[in-house]
Amino acid sequence: MTAEALAFLGAQPERTAIFEAVEAAVAELGESAMEVKRSQISWKAPRLFAALSLPLRVGRHWPEGALVLTFGLGRRLEHPRIFQAAEPYPGRWTHHVVLTCPGDVDGEVSAFLAEAYWFARTKGRGT
Repeated sequence: MTAEALAFLGAQPERTAIFEAVEAAVAELGESAMEVKRSQISWKAPRLFAALSLPLRVGRHWPEGALVLTFGLGRRLEHPRIFQAAEPYPGRWTHHVVLTCPGDVDGEVSAFLAEAYWFARTKGRGT
């Protein structure tokens, strides 16, 4: 974990543990690059395929220490764990999942990440 990632997570043990679980799941997929920005920690391969952000939306009662995992696919994925999906442009869907503990990064979430990783590596904006 980088100092930038730790600072983004606010050095909160719950969020740090979730980040480490996501980071391990991403590492199993293959080569990728992590980037810490003001609003999210993102992974690219070479295009953005996943990001973690703080749950800051007004009007939601988020569990303490939760993070939001965002990933992109070429299709809308219907699943009970996905609390929101949007199609920012045709054929590109962004999905959001709330992670409340490292155990939430299970086989289902790993499968979501694997599909997003493959999509980012094989599809361009014009395809």
